[in-house]
Amino acid sequence: MKKSWTLALAAAASLAGCGGGNDDSPPPATASVPPSASASATGFVEYLKALVASAADTLEPVDVSAVTPPTDDTSEPSTVD
Repeated sequence: MKKSWTLALAAAASLAGCGGGNDDSPPPATASVPPSASASATGFVEYLKALVASAADTLEPVDVSAVTPPTDDTSEPSTVD
């Protein structure tokens, strides 16, 4: 009897740990332009990659009036896939 009681408690404890999901998904790329897109050329390219990878056709438009594409004349060119 003690063994089955212990087994039942172990099963209940393991099931108590289940459930609930992680709903911390990142916002869509068109939710807003991140500050890193105006801070560096690398951040700008990463934001453009996120836009291309998203289903931007079905999302709301984003206000880009505050975005200034950065320029960097000192670093080496990076490959854009």
